[in-house]
Amino acid sequence: MPTCLFCKMASGEIKPDIVYENDRVLAFNDINPQAPTHVLVVPKRHITTLNDLQESDAALVGEMFLAARDVAIQTGIADSGYRTVMNCNADAGQSVWHIHLHVLGGRRMNWPPG
Repeated sequence: MPTCLFCKMASGEIKPDIVYENDRVLAFNDINPQAPTHVLVVPKRHITTLNDLQESDAALVGEMFLAARDVAIQTGIADSGYRTVMNCNADAGQSVWHIHLHVLGGRRMNWPPG
């Protein structure tokens, strides 16, 4: 999608603060962090919302969570704990229309989240 912010990051047109990258996913620091560590993991292929996932995307979504694990280890939050969140549509807080997995840590997380 030529106008999608995360697609522009995945293509290199916009340079995010990259934390992790492989052929299928990109992880970068959130520009509006909600925790001391707040990284977004995005697939390089555009998928608008969770509702748009196909069964063939199962491996890609799994890879996003494996990347989240690697980010947690790399940033030093794996042992103390971290939260992963995917929002779907406006009422859930999705503001960029390209699926992304939030990795939050570095402080105690409360429940319910809000």
